[in-house]
Amino acid sequence: MATAVPATVNAGLVHTRVHQNGIHDDGLATALTQLADLVTHGDVLVLSGAGLSTESGIPDYRGPTGLARRAEPMTYQTFRSSAAARRRYWARSHQGWRHVARAAPNAGHHAVAELERSGLLSGIITQNVDGLHQAAGAREVIELHGSLDRIICLDCGARSSREELDRRLRAANAGWDAFVTQVNPDGDAVVADEQAERFAVVDCTSCGGVLKPDVVFFGENVPRPRVERCYALTERASALLVLGSSLTVMSGYRFARHAARLSVPVAIINQGPTRGDALARLLLDAPLGETLAALTTRCAEPGRNAQGMATRRATSPMIAASSAGRDHIGQ
Repeated sequence: MATAVPATVNAGLVHTRVHQNGIHDDGLATALTQLADLVTHGDVLVLSGAGLSTESGIPDYRGPTGLARRAEPMTYQTFRSSAAARRRYWARSHQGWRHVARAAPNAGHHAVAELERSGLLSGIITQNVDGLHQAAGAREVIELHGSLDRIICLDCGARSSREELDRRLRAANAGWDAFVTQVNPDGDAVVADEQAERFAVVDCTSCGGVLKPDVVFFGENVPRPRVERCYALTERASALLVLGSSLTVMSGYRFARHAARLSVPVAIINQGPTRGDALARLLLDAPLGETLAALTTRCAEPGRNAQGMATRRATSPMIAASSAGRDHIGQ
């Protein structure tokens, strides 16, 4: 049976953790009802991480599918300064892209899109670079770390599609192939160094400059306007719903912390503990797809959505927050 940690009071928030052994467990059912009450109020901001995409076959970094991976991610500084590092990166990414491009949205992505269509979400911030929220039909998505399906030239700033680059790389590497031992959430596949060394890199067609996927590497800053948009959404939200993120990296954690500072309720669905657990009103330790599908069903129950929308119209909370409380960091 599911077990719930006894409720405690944390900065005025009810703190409940549920471990799922079945979607119909009493503890999870109770937590889902509480979460549905929170979501149907409307103006909910979603913050998603790699754990949401694991059921699509894309592994995460720190959850159950990420425990065996120890590969060091590419840093912006290394990529920019070393032609050999870029060669290794593109060899690995070329193989990994095939895996990411084949991935399809899972039940969790579709549930988030359904909540958006129902008018319950004010926005979606994703730390993922796989594009699966949009593939499921979500529209108001901020890709905090960019997207693998776009390419940018570091010299002239020209942007192009990943499909175009994939065609060019295939043509430049006819007959090349490499055995993939694992694929990471950022599309970086692990291949042998000797195979990567035979890979041919192509340059920008406009200026001959260095091409890079339009994603934020470690050591690179998230563009400030993008961060400000995320803070603004957090400040206007009635609640922050964290999905599949351990919140280990400050890039996403800062928004959960900012919400808590403003007394915006934080709810977390994740497999395993997160850095933001102490900030949360509600914690569900459960698989994302099944749990979110059940949540959308509860939110659609007769009377619940109408009641939540009526409450939202009656209260219309406006949060006056200054940028002084924001965590302005590079990533």
